[in-house]
Amino acid sequence: MTRIKEFFKSFSHAFRGLKYAVRNEKNFQNELAVAIIAIGFMFYYRVTRLEMIVITTMIMAVLIMEMLNTIIERIIDILKPGVHPYARLIKDLMAASVLLTSILALIIGLAIFIPHIF
Repeated sequence: MTRIKEFFKSFSHAFRGLKYAVRNEKNFQNELAVAIIAIGFMFYYRVTRLEMIVITTMIMAVLIMEMLNTIIERIIDILKPGVHPYARLIKDLMAASVLLTSILALIIGLAIFIPHIF
């Protein structure tokens, strides 16, 4: 019985982290808004099951990368509160990772939706 309680307790921690991101992280909020629009397009244009899987995967990849970016930023802020050149570089590299993932998601989204729109 203890394992079941621990299992559900881990879910509560995960949802607390998700709630924090939704409430406090502007970029996460913006990406979530775009995700909701993409999901709306999926149903409006009745994309295939495979297209739906690809779009959902890309949405999750962008959101996961944004959370990882936030995590790394918080760790760096704790370890190096002053502006250290490597700290700034690490933050910039993480932001670039989110950007590249978002660009990939946009390209895939356009490749899927443009044929449905026209």
